[in-house]
Amino acid sequence: MAKQIAKWSYWVGIVCLVVSILWRAASAIGLPAAPSLVDGRTFGYLTFYRGSLLFFVASIASAAYGWASSRSSSV
Repeated sequence: MAKQIAKWSYWVGIVCLVVSILWRAASAIGLPAAPSLVDGRTFGYLTFYRGSLLFFVASIASAAYGWASSRSSSV
């Protein structure tokens, strides 16, 4: 299970990072990529960037847990 969590959180983190880079690039060249309004709250590219960091940390933690579990069961 930890292996699946690590795999999926890694790929969702990659997608979030790509979205944040594209959003920031579009904003830098002047395309209308302003922060969006959802339920009265705004979110921008930093939301996806921070989300990607969260998913990468979850991926690293899951992989480390899986590695530690496999090491302890083989001893």
